[in-house]
Amino acid sequence: MTQKTCILIGAPVDSGKARQGCLMGPDAYRVAGIAEALADLGHSVIDMGNLAPAKVEPPNGAPKHLVKPAETIGWTVTLRDAAQDAMKNGLPIFLGGDHSLSLGSVTGVANHAASTGRPQFVLWLDAHSDYHTPHSTASGNLHGTPVGYLAGLAGFDGFPKVKNPVPQEQICLLGLRSVDGPEREMLQATKIHCHDMRAIDESGIAKPLNAFLELVTRAGGDLHVSLDVDFLDPSFAPAVGTTVPGGATMREAHLAMEIICDSGLMTSLDLVELNPFLDERGRTAQVMVDLAASALGRRVFDRPTRAYT
Repeated sequence: MTQKTCILIGAPVDSGKARQGCLMGPDAYRVAGIAEALADLGHSVIDMGNLAPAKVEPPNGAPKHLVKPAETIGWTVTLRDAAQDAMKNGLPIFLGGDHSLSLGSVTGVANHAASTGRPQFVLWLDAHSDYHTPHSTASGNLHGTPVGYLAGLAGFDGFPKVKNPVPQEQICLLGLRSVDGPEREMLQATKIHCHDMRAIDESGIAKPLNAFLELVTRAGGDLHVSLDVDFLDPSFAPAVGTTVPGGATMREAHLAMEIICDSGLMTSLDLVELNPFLDERGRTAQVMVDLAASALGRRVFDRPTRAYT
């Protein structure tokens, strides 16, 4: 594994949904030892601390039921700029924070990729497809919209214009098991690669993941990995407000991270939806740190024994 400069960017975003608690996520990752885990693998680690959202006015024309749209737009501006800058200096790791942080992180890294003439690919490890727009979401929770935004869908009133939308065929959603009707209909009309847990049960996680990574390799692209806590089964990762039974097992998740590591393709990473208020003695934070370490060179048999096992 090539040694990298890992840039930790604290994104205590808690505006993308009504249930609070994700603002504690970045510091929970730090307490769980993410910097130490990456440094032990030989990587340089720079911690940028926790960012704050830009101040913006509430958007005109936005649906009235949206949860904290102005704050989420402010976070999008801040994280877009931070992502674009960090890509010049290393591999940014966004410590979330709810999944609306990806409105900014992905558009920022995509801007950087465009400036270097490289195509941007996105691997979305999540129980949900997050392909809503502010006008299609029934809940008003903007953490369900980032894939729609980064793909260039219309309807994001007041949000920064997406200068470099990620083409549909360069997006892979892996681990799906909770997709509502409107999203399913929209996704079926796209070229986005969608793999639900049935597909993983039938053929394993390696087959669809390797197929997508091969596309990235052939295109010479940058790869952004967005890892949501609810990609994992809540039996061992309970600290998320959107638990959906039947998620990836510990072995499947580590295999996915090791395959990503072996590919050498990952250029940026989100760790999102950790809600420490719902955790059990830091269990989920430690699991997510272990997965990040696996994506950056640690093997399963190197993992230290944890107090909760």
